[in-house]
Amino acid sequence: MSEEDAGPGEWPVVVRVPVEPVEAAMEADAADAAVRHSALAVRGPLFGVASHSKGGGRRWRVVVEVTHGCPQQARDALNSQLWFQAKDEAKQPAERRALLAAVARLETEYVDELTVLGTRYRVVRAEEYAAIDAHGGIETPRPTDPEPLTPDWSPGAGARSPRVDDGLVLDPDAPLSPLQAAERVALRPLAYSGTTFPAPVLTDSARAVESHPDVLLMPAAFLIVERTDNGPWSPGSGLQATAHDARRTLDFALTWMEPRTRGLIPHDVDRTVDARSPAAGTTDAAAAELKEFAEAADRLRAGRCDEVEAHGTVYRIARSRRLLRWGPDGPEGPRPSDISTYAPAALHPRLDEDGTVHFDEPAGDESAP
Repeated sequence: MSEEDAGPGEWPVVVRVPVEPVEAAMEADAADAAVRHSALAVRGPLFGVASHSKGGGRRWRVVVEVTHGCPQQARDALNSQLWFQAKDEAKQPAERRALLAAVARLETEYVDELTVLGTRYRVVRAEEYAAIDAHGGIETPRPTDPEPLTPDWSPGAGARSPRVDDGLVLDPDAPLSPLQAAERVALRPLAYSGTTFPAPVLTDSARAVESHPDVLLMPAAFLIVERTDNGPWSPGSGLQATAHDARRTLDFALTWMEPRTRGLIPHDVDRTVDARSPAAGTTDAAAAELKEFAEAADRLRAGRCDEVEAHGTVYRIARSRRLLRWGPDGPEGPRPSDISTYAPAALHPRLDEDGTVHFDEPAGDESAP
């Protein structure tokens, strides 16, 4: 049976039994997690860009991380990537013209797919979800999730951290462990249901199961979630590549951002002032509140701590999972019911075919020679 003829549930999955010790430990870890967290909570779609080159078979490569909240954010990221490629990497005017023609389209059209210099680019859509336990608790990082040997909490360490989806190859034919294969097959029928979704969203979701019957599971990512008074969990950060990156983001939020948001530290003071090092003249009441934030942040640094509480809010490091629907022509793109919150626009100054940037002209000005 060809891939074009395959129906839902008929796409083959290659299963490889883990024999290497690390792989075996990860599989055992996944089995334990499946017992503890037996239900899923779907958050909604995320968007990025993947590319496909001739001779790549069914493999696509992520070139814009699949973390964006609407399709236009992914298009804008591709716009910038192609503009800088034209500025910094193009060798010939013809190559630069082709890249700039693609940029011009992205500045004015809702483009979900285009081919530039033999490479095919597609805005792709992933479903973000998390595993939850019987009490509604969101799964935290697993013992075998990647962690740095020596955690780096220093300022600027985030700039040296791996980016989400950096260099990720999407290969639906790659061998999977038994539990990965089981999860992939089990999630093939996943579709929205219930009265909380608008009819077009439900229709598009059901149609996607038919048009893109397979799914590909992406690597886990991590984020901060928070809740107050036993209410629902809500996201408190974007996705991070490692649990430590999420912890470091929370450390900064507790010691720097939250104190300023709450007026405990003025916005115009030195950047080095935080909950651990209050400014001179801080009132006793403010110092007590800052101390609670600092103590919560210190607990994060004491070990692989994934949950702290401060001022009535519980902060947790959550393990996020994503899946891409996959069809005969590759990964799913945006659905008609997916909404972009703003329109395409020019993002950079005009760049001519010789590689000269015209900073004195409005971005996207096509009237200049």
